[in-house]
Amino acid sequence: MMQEALYYEKKDQDITACLLCPHYCKIKEGKAGICRFRQNHGGVLYATNYGKVSSFGLDPIEKKPLFHFYPGSYIFSAGTLGCNFRCQFCQNWQISQDETPTTEITPEGMVEMARDYVSMGYPNIGIAYTYNEPFMWYEFMLETAKLVREAEMKNVIVTNGYINEAPLREILPFIDAMNIDVKSFSEDYYKKICTGSLQPVQRTVEIARQECHVELTTLLVTGLNDSAEEIERLTDWIASLDRDIPLHFSRYFPMYKMDLPATPLETLTRAREIAMKKLHYVYIGNAQLPGNDDTLCPKCGNEVISRIGYSARGVGLADRSCSSCGEEIKFVGKIFE
Repeated sequence: MMQEALYYEKKDQDITACLLCPHYCKIKEGKAGICRFRQNHGGVLYATNYGKVSSFGLDPIEKKPLFHFYPGSYIFSAGTLGCNFRCQFCQNWQISQDETPTTEITPEGMVEMARDYVSMGYPNIGIAYTYNEPFMWYEFMLETAKLVREAEMKNVIVTNGYINEAPLREILPFIDAMNIDVKSFSEDYYKKICTGSLQPVQRTVEIARQECHVELTTLLVTGLNDSAEEIERLTDWIASLDRDIPLHFSRYFPMYKMDLPATPLETLTRAREIAMKKLHYVYIGNAQLPGNDDTLCPKCGNEVISRIGYSARGVGLADRSCSSCGEEIKFVGKIFE
């Protein structure tokens, strides 16, 4: 299934320029951009992954990870193929960088699948566009998000944030929450490890946080982006935007083209300690470190939301405030226990 792409312009000599992301790929006849699924056919740019689903299922919202958006709920999650990054450590390289079998679905069919889970009694709050880079599914995601909003359900995007401002602003009115990867706070890292750039990702965070709920994730890769200095620069920037933005440090394991040793647990613990000096809500993911995924009151340190695995339970809350000191705890929606 192919769909004419949004955000491109025709150039001379059978070349089209994709305007979706900051790569600005100039694509020759019969070829595709860096994402592999925006292709030039006869001077028209097509999204060749439109309606193609590589993976789908019902996930806990904490798995996205989103800890301050309807904690304890579930969300129907789906992804396609392709990515505009080339991260050497990619966990989902089979769908982002390679080929894998897909099934075809319409936006209407996607919404029906999400609603089916609700009718079966699951606490499904909507659809998450995830697994690969969802902005490479832009046309399908935009159409589906509009239908999800009409169905009074939630739209969530889990993204690398490498998107141009115009398409970002077009889709944001339909988006309720985003988890954005900030891979590093180093342009050199983005260039060498991810084939991208930091500045556009920063801009995405700065724009998105004004329009929807935003949480951030940084995968700490051993010896590359885990220094105390870089963690401090990252958290200083986040704090300059809003100290209430939740930050998730995730543990790296050898994957795809990277064979560095897994992130030491002490590195993750140190990063969290540094970040919590400036930020109110900091978590550690992909690691067995009890207590590091609990939500603490930023004022008195009282545990207010307890998490075991992907389940959440309010333990120190009085309405939406800390039961110990009365400090407001920032989260969206109710807690599903």
